[in-house]
Amino acid sequence: MATPEIYIKNRPATFEYAIEDKLTAGIMLTGSEIKSVRNGKVSFNDAYCYFHNGELWIKSLHIAQYINAGYASHDPIRDRKLLLQKKELNKWATKIKEKGLTIVPLSMFVNEKGYAKLDIGLGKGKKMHDKRESIKSREADREIARYMK
Repeated sequence: MATPEIYIKNRPATFEYAIEDKLTAGIMLTGSEIKSVRNGKVSFNDAYCYFHNGELWIKSLHIAQYINAGYASHDPIRDRKLLLQKKELNKWATKIKEKGLTIVPLSMFVNEKGYAKLDIGLGKGKKMHDKRESIKSREADREIARYMK
């Protein structure tokens, strides 16, 4: 599978959370929103997913307004519905209730058909010592890569 042209990553997500499981979900967007996504105008600051009436929604995902939208513009920080199969929704809903996990958006991309997709992960918040450990391992990997060249 070729990597998509438009690929926007939520870099702090893997630093703040230990990701246990991942899924790719569709996202319901308006016309001006998908055009902004194709331009790469997406910000994941404080974005998270929540369940409401058995459906999964994403909150605080900032998609900038499309310049040429005119009257058909959109609200940049509105809640957007994520599209998943019922079986997957039920499985993740029970995991969240049991273990105290959160659903974190990891990345957004546009697939070959032109649809926007969102990679989401089931994550548990890291403690401060966990963050220090991931920084140490990242620096060690850099040192190894530096000597291998």
